[in-house]
Amino acid sequence: MNQSQETKSAGDDKSKRNDCNIRKTVRNQKRDTKLADKLEVAGSGPKRSKGLLGRKNLGPGEGLWIIPCEAVHTFFMQFPIDLVYLDRKYRVKKICAIVPAWRFSACLSAHSVLELPAGTIQDSQTQVGDILEIVDSELVAEPCSL
Repeated sequence: MNQSQETKSAGDDKSKRNDCNIRKTVRNQKRDTKLADKLEVAGSGPKRSKGLLGRKNLGPGEGLWIIPCEAVHTFFMQFPIDLVYLDRKYRVKKICAIVPAWRFSACLSAHSVLELPAGTIQDSQTQVGDILEIVDSELVAEPCSL
């Protein structure tokens, strides 16, 4: 087995893991602020398509990391959210604060997007160009809420 096959196999094993049971913590390295500590990962087709639809709100520290993703909509959403678009190195490419329902947002240079409670961008002082750190924070036993 060559190196590219080994890498592909390792990635396949990770993709089979139930990533919705792993919560992430997101910190802004430059500003030493926390954006989320209960971030759920949406890496599969169904989870990415559903996003936050059906949720009534996002609590403090909660959020959704959609990966890969260059664009999102807030059609049928029941609450406003903050959007933070990231490149593959977690550099902030674009921010959209307090995005209400019935909006579309895109950043073609992004690889993923964080959907966070409205006000998170302001509270964390996050700006375009900042580099975020995303690490595992906890493993939960209950099924995903998404």
